[in-house]
Amino acid sequence: MSDTDSADGGDASTDDRVPVLLVRGDREYLVAPGGEQGTDLGVLEVPEDVQSGDTIETHLGDEFQVRGLRGPDLFHHFERTGAPMVPRDIGLVIGETGIARGDRVLDAGTGTGVLAALLARAGAEVVTYEQDPEFADVARENMALGGVADAVDVRTGDVTDEIDDLEPSSFDVLTLDTADAPAMVEHGPDLLVDGGFVAVYSPFIESTREVATTAREVGLANVTTRETIQREMQFDDRGSRPSTAPVGHTGYLTIARNE
Repeated sequence: MSDTDSADGGDASTDDRVPVLLVRGDREYLVAPGGEQGTDLGVLEVPEDVQSGDTIETHLGDEFQVRGLRGPDLFHHFERTGAPMVPRDIGLVIGETGIARGDRVLDAGTGTGVLAALLARAGAEVVTYEQDPEFADVARENMALGGVADAVDVRTGDVTDEIDDLEPSSFDVLTLDTADAPAMVEHGPDLLVDGGFVAVYSPFIESTREVATTAREVGLANVTTRETIQREMQFDDRGSRPSTAPVGHTGYLTIARNE
């Protein structure tokens, strides 16, 4: 079992209790209250009433600190069905659209569900569509693990087939991470409230250009596309400089507003 694995006793698909992280140095285990975790330092038994900030000892006497799950932890511990959007890009989506408590978000391309879960943790109610039934099932399990199952409605199917069933002007933000994003952008003016936002994430520039063009054609305003890229800094005895590792490009983010 790796240093960031889940314990058998903490399987969120069979347990309603939200797991906690048990941390010691670079060791990190995800275990549900009442669960048990074997480690190279001994067995950890997690009390039912465990709280963040507690210290738990293995049967050999080595201590682990208890942490509650926070947003970035979900990225590392959700079961993956593909490459999820990284936390820094999700932060840009939240910052650019102002998603907050009480907002209603329509999300297409659920995948692993990291985006949907973090939007729910920001206070939004999320309706998210995933075409692959098995991926949708995994996403539902991930929502339970993240403690946001009540705030995220994971639906199986193609959202473009469900447009007529969605109430007009009922969403504050439309988030898209799917190959057919341009087709959904066309419906942005009908689905969004006045002043609502569309946020489209794509790894490819060709589809990004199509998204931006479509957004302007249907009358969305303030259409802006940015590449999401960061450089890690290195600090050592010789000096400080950006890392020489490959440049941290993740994708393209297009934001538009309904006016």
